Amino acid sequence: MPTSTVPYAERRWTSHDGLSLFARDYAPGSGAAHLPVVAIHGLTRNSADFDAIAPLIARGGRRVLAVDVRGRGRSDRAPDPMTYSPEVYAKDVLALMDQSGIDRAVFLGTSMGGLITMAIAGMKPRIVTAAILNDIGPEVSPEGLARIAAYSGQVVETPTWAAAVDYARSINAVAFPHYEDADWEAFARRIFREGTEGSPVLDYDPDIAVPIRAAGARALVPNLWPWFRKLAKKRPVLVVRGATSDLLSAEIAAKMKKAAPAMILAEIPGIGHAPMLDEPEAKAAIFEFLSDLP
Repeated sequence: MPTSTVPYAERRWTSHDGLSLFARDYAPGSGAAHLPVVAIHGLTRNSADFDAIAPLIARGGRRVLAVDVRGRGRSDRAPDPMTYSPEVYAKDVLALMDQSGIDRAVFLGTSMGGLITMAIAGMKPRIVTAAILNDIGPEVSPEGLARIAAYSGQVVETPTWAAAVDYARSINAVAFPHYEDADWEAFARRIFREGTEGSPVLDYDPDIAVPIRAAGARALVPNLWPWFRKLAKKRPVLVVRGATSDLLSAEIAAKMKKAAPAMILAEIPGIGHAPMLDEPEAKAAIFEFLSDLP
C-alpha cells in the first residue's frame, strides 16, 4: 500500500452540544519541543487555508492543529444556525484543547479566526500564550465587512470546476492581483468540495450567514476593543496586515498599535484581505515571532 503524502493526521473532537468537529493535526518535527499552534480560519473558509504555513511551522518543532470551525469543511453543520458565533466557536476550540490535553498554545487566527482568538483570551486567558492575528482587529472597516457579508451564505451555481475557479477569482481578485490561473485553481480546490451530484459546492453551511443577517446593521460595526486589550495585555501579539486590505485599514492598525505598543505589525505588500501566509514577508514575520516563544 502506498504511503500517504498528506502531512497531517485527521483528528475529531466533540463540541459541548454534540457536534463532531474536525482538525488537521500536524505533528512537530524533531528537535526541541515547543508550545503547539492552534490555527483558526476565516468566515467562509476551512483548515485548508493553512496548508502552506502549517507544515513549515510543524517542521520547526511545533504541533499545529488547524481546525474546521463548525459548519465548515469536514466539521458537522449546526442544527441551530444561531450557534454560528465567535463565542460558540471559541467554546468549540476550548473543547478541542481540553480533549487533546493542551493547556497552553499559540493562536493563529485569520479574520474571523482572530475574533475567535480574542474571545478565547477573554474566556480563558491563561490558555493563550501568544497570538497572531491575520488581517483582523477589534474594529473593522464597514466597507470590507459589507463586501464579505454580501457573498457569505449566497447560493452559488458552479456546475463545473472551471465555474468554481471563476467564482473564486471574482470575489478574491482584488486581494490577490498577482495570482495566475494555477493559483486560482488551487484556491478553488480549498474553498469548494465535490457535491453529491458531482458538481463543486462551497465547503460551508450557507446558514453561517443567519446570525449576520439577524444582527443587521449592528453586525457591520462591531466594537471589540475590550477583547483586543485583554488579548494584548502582557501577551506577545503579531498582527499581519495585507497592505491593501479593505477590512483592516491602516488607520485601524495604527489605533491597535497605540493601544498595544508592544504589538508587532507586519504589512504584506500588494495583498488585500487576507494574506494566505505563504507570502515571503508573512512567513518571515511569523517565524521571527515564533522564535521568541516557548
